[in-house]
Amino acid sequence: MANVYIIGSGKLANELLKGLDFNQEYKVFAWADRNNNEAEIAIVVHAGSGRELNEAVSYCKQTGSTLIELSTDIDYKQDYLDIPVVLCPNTNILMLKFMNMIEKSGQNFSQYQISIIESHQANKTSVPGTAVAMAKSLSMQDDAIESVRDVKRQQFELGIPEQNLARHAYHRIQISDDKSCSIVLETKVLGDSPYVDGVKDIICAVGSNHLEKRLYDVMELI
Repeated sequence: MANVYIIGSGKLANELLKGLDFNQEYKVFAWADRNNNEAEIAIVVHAGSGRELNEAVSYCKQTGSTLIELSTDIDYKQDYLDIPVVLCPNTNILMLKFMNMIEKSGQNFSQYQISIIESHQANKTSVPGTAVAMAKSLSMQDDAIESVRDVKRQQFELGIPEQNLARHAYHRIQISDDKSCSIVLETKVLGDSPYVDGVKDIICAVGSNHLEKRLYDVMELI
């Protein structure tokens, strides 16, 4: 049985600690609860602010462990390439496949007018990594993304159910010509279980593959 260590004290980290269940395949611990006297190969999931990141990288170097990065605020440098690092701008598998589709096709819409709206729970202050990835695929600047945090607008304009206002991710891409045609692509992720299930699948993919010491986009494993 291998260990999975979850780094972080926020909403996502707590959801993972409570919701991840691998039966006998993996055992899940908070980073603070690991046994420092028994450093061994593990899968380290970083869902924190970055305070423990250097410590986590050192652990992975020492033990040959893999780091899964869930934060979109971390800018990985060349120094980290002597361990496997899996970068996850999103952890919902359906959303990742949608993002992959946009990445592969984005260049087809470069001559059109494009807008992106993203909405998350009102207390989200970190970079909206999924929206940034979509903008990059569509050759848009990050500052062109419209972010919505007003709960009334979320509920009545974007259609977020009241029970999901405290935990949701909404994205809307509109592509228009200068005449009378437009395409709208809309995504909604409601609640916490889609993220937990996705991280579980990513951990299983990491555990079943021998990864090189380099940066991976999570789509390489999906």
